[in-house]
Amino acid sequence: MKPVTLATTREMKRRGEKITCLTAYDYSFASLLDTAGIDMIMVGDSLGMVMQGHDSTLPVSVADMVYHARCVARGTKRALIIVDLPFMSYQQSPAHAFASAGRLMQKGGAQVVKLEGGEPMAETVRFLVERGIPVCAHLGLTPQSVHQLGGYRVQGREATAAERIRHDARVLQEAGASLLVLEAVPSELAKTITSDLEIPTIGIGAGPDCDGQVLVLQDMLGIYPRPSPKFSKNFMQGAASVEAAVKSYIEAVKSGTFPGPEHSFHSA
Repeated sequence: MKPVTLATTREMKRRGEKITCLTAYDYSFASLLDTAGIDMIMVGDSLGMVMQGHDSTLPVSVADMVYHARCVARGTKRALIIVDLPFMSYQQSPAHAFASAGRLMQKGGAQVVKLEGGEPMAETVRFLVERGIPVCAHLGLTPQSVHQLGGYRVQGREATAAERIRHDARVLQEAGASLLVLEAVPSELAKTITSDLEIPTIGIGAGPDCDGQVLVLQDMLGIYPRPSPKFSKNFMQGAASVEAAVKSYIEAVKSGTFPGPEHSFHSA
């Protein structure tokens, strides 16, 4: 099969085909996901929690991301590889973000870099895109801001907060973002934003109407030792193998049966 590109994801949105994505942090799992037919692999700074055992993503470094991304890239032939810019690797200035993103692409094999934040990050997004670095934006629950948000809480339930997220989504698209992750926001808001934008939206706890879905691999396999979030599902239950669980996830996303109402949030 042909490699998935950003042009592929835009065409999938246009024709209404759901985009599948899972996180991975090593060669073996990346190869398994790629062979199973996943559209995108996200090397998330979630590795700080599920691989390193931290309580948040904040301790993760650019060196950590480069190492894990390089491992994933070796195991991937088809899927589009998105790699997180970790905390304090891009917030200082667009030039600093450019240096960090350059390392992820040159040393780690990233094809797209992901950063968190709304309108204040638009200048940085524009700076990167103008210099040939594709960007995936991230709104809603932004884990790098967990202390500012007061914990891992649903965002955008109130009308004012919802409008801010919707506004930020439009601004980030205008700045040149190619994809937008929406995390832990009401389904109604995610549906509106997905309709508003020309770029694909990828939901995680954002309901069924996003253009695609992503889960943390350890959550969807039920192997992370801490409780999984409401928006996740253990696809290993009833599966004969990890590969079968991944294929079940892909089929559920493509068919629209995941996420269901029990995995979604709603406005106040």
